[in-house]
Amino acid sequence: MPQHHPLIEKLNRLSAPGELYERLPDQEVRCHACAHHCLIKPGKRGVCYMRYNQDGVLMVPYGYVAGVQPDPIEKKPFYHFMPGSRTLTFGMLGCNFHCSFCQNWHTSQTLRDSSADLAAHYIEEVSAKQLVDYAARYGVKVMVSSYNEPLITSEWAVSIFKLAKERGMKTVYVSNGYANRQVLEYLRPWLDGYKIDLKAMRDETYRQFGGRLQPVLDSIKMAKEMGFWVEVVTLVIPGMNDSPDDLWGSARFLRSVSEDIPWHVTAYHPDYKSTYPERTEPETLLQAAEIAQEAGLKYVYAGNLPGRVGSLENTYCSRCKQALIVRDGFYVVENHITPEGNCPSCGTPVAGVWG
Repeated sequence: MPQHHPLIEKLNRLSAPGELYERLPDQEVRCHACAHHCLIKPGKRGVCYMRYNQDGVLMVPYGYVAGVQPDPIEKKPFYHFMPGSRTLTFGMLGCNFHCSFCQNWHTSQTLRDSSADLAAHYIEEVSAKQLVDYAARYGVKVMVSSYNEPLITSEWAVSIFKLAKERGMKTVYVSNGYANRQVLEYLRPWLDGYKIDLKAMRDETYRQFGGRLQPVLDSIKMAKEMGFWVEVVTLVIPGMNDSPDDLWGSARFLRSVSEDIPWHVTAYHPDYKSTYPERTEPETLLQAAEIAQEAGLKYVYAGNLPGRVGSLENTYCSRCKQALIVRDGFYVVENHITPEGNCPSCGTPVAGVWG
């Protein structure tokens, strides 16, 4: 892409010196915002197209939003993190993957795909304080970084999260999970919840998106070990990751990390440049959930098909099977979990962040 492209000039203006990198000889830098660990020469950009080397300094996105919206936390989806809470979700531009079925491609694929460049014309300059003030004014309980890949804009997210925590808010990422230890340690003081996509259990599938499987598996383990609240989502795509072997592989891996990780298996619909034409049927999600339960996961949910997946929208006690949280789509209809996070009938603890 030409360095004098009008979008480049605009995005360069909305950037600041980064923190997640190391300086190398000859003004080269090594970025540590994600598992790509890009080596970036002067005047060049990383895989995400948003982090760039300016005379030996890594410049990163800062001071704007490409999307901002109040949502229920269940839409992210988080089902065991402050259920029923209002969130303010903000996002920027760019991604370290290029998934053909991306549903946020208008913002995630900017500069990589000219058809997505239009989004850059609608970004709004804003300060971290303005965003947090807005959130506080409307009773927001959780600040969410999403829409693009938040790992590549972590410096901006942290500047917002620091102020949000001063106002008593929780903070979460909605991410593809292509992280590394450096970025997770950087986020650790300021991030409470981490929703990770587990797209498949085959490395060749991840390579189609521009990544690898192992860093995602490592990120799930590290995030759990570091004390983040972790929930995992798999978009079940017919012909890509819906075979029993794929689903058993994901379920067994998650169970090996923790039986308490909520796993959301969600329905796919064709979008962007997807070569997978079939939508996910409810029966496929029901099969995935059955596999997950057989593998020993306590909390399994089916999403994107409200009213068509039976009880798999609700949370049940893992011991006595009482319905603890009843949901209708993204909305909480009933919540019986005690303030201490226990089942009111048998006292069994329910893993999550409840207040």
